[in-house]
Amino acid sequence: MADERRNRDEIRGTVRGTAPVPLSVLDLATVGSGLTATDALRTSAALARLAEARGFQRFWVAEHHSMPGVASSSPAVILANIAAHTDSIRLGSGGVMLPNHAPLVIAEQFGTLEALAPGRIDLGLGRAPGTDGATAAALRRTDALNEGADDFPRQLAELIRFLDDDFPDGHPYRRIHAVPGPVQGSAAGGVQSPHRPPVWLLGSSGFSARLAGELGLPFAFAHHFSARNTVPALELYREAFRPSAVLDRPYALIGVQAFAAAQETEARRQVLTAGLAMLRLRTGRPGLVPSADETEAYPFSPMERDFMDSWLANVEYGTPETVRERLNALQKRTGADELMITSSVHSPDARLRSFELIADAYELPDVRG
Repeated sequence: MADERRNRDEIRGTVRGTAPVPLSVLDLATVGSGLTATDALRTSAALARLAEARGFQRFWVAEHHSMPGVASSSPAVILANIAAHTDSIRLGSGGVMLPNHAPLVIAEQFGTLEALAPGRIDLGLGRAPGTDGATAAALRRTDALNEGADDFPRQLAELIRFLDDDFPDGHPYRRIHAVPGPVQGSAAGGVQSPHRPPVWLLGSSGFSARLAGELGLPFAFAHHFSARNTVPALELYREAFRPSAVLDRPYALIGVQAFAAAQETEARRQVLTAGLAMLRLRTGRPGLVPSADETEAYPFSPMERDFMDSWLANVEYGTPETVRERLNALQKRTGADELMITSSVHSPDARLRSFELIADAYELPDVRG
């Protein structure tokens, strides 16, 4: 029972300040024009320290590949670095794209992270490739690009078996152990086995929502790029939910694009840099995130302006007070148990300042005094 309570406590966040639900951070290690991957990764570490100081619940890193404007191709490596720069904030993947990897490798990576930052690691899993089809084939060494996604439930079950070290007798993997992991506890002669990270399922459609519900796992929905599916997916998750040793009731967070600045005009100016980067990605022209000046000078076609307007409609931006009101309205509309804020604007300083302003708007504590 103690382990079950610990699992639930790690999943359910702590409400701080005047926020209606816990607030967290999703980071992509955005690389802007004129900057380097080193700059982006240093900004990620700085943002994690800021998030910890200001009472955010989690700091997750997403997995993407072959995207010049994103340096988060290896979440486990980034999280190891961030673990060395933080002390208490929960760290996790938002997420690891399981079909790209052997389950044993993920169990070993996150067992290592748990050993580095005991009791602070979340393992968020997705079934999309996090890239285009050709890159997915290069990652998976197969031409059957749909095989990984369709095989996701089996891969998930195998990964959980490795994490728990409980393959049944007669299974071909019975004598294989993910290390660091529980086998080290039993090998030590009865010493308590190491705790393993809570598993979350991530998604942008109904598939992972239903699966997370049926397995009694926490669910994270990508509202920031699939807003029209948010409410239906969360409803499906709650309807399908079955209590488990992990959770006795549903727990769902949603990822949301949000950005705050002292003036709304400046907030829009910064947010448009992320919008143009997304436009280029969606039209087969991925690159570094453009600066605000580059974005202002870009000759948008009427069709491209329609895309930008549609994209902006799902970004909560403006003054800190406006962002707070819009985030509160989104949480009320969706019933989300946690809000995970992401921002991919060009300027590292503006991004850090945005999270500081959002924390101030919600009166989150500041351990820096």
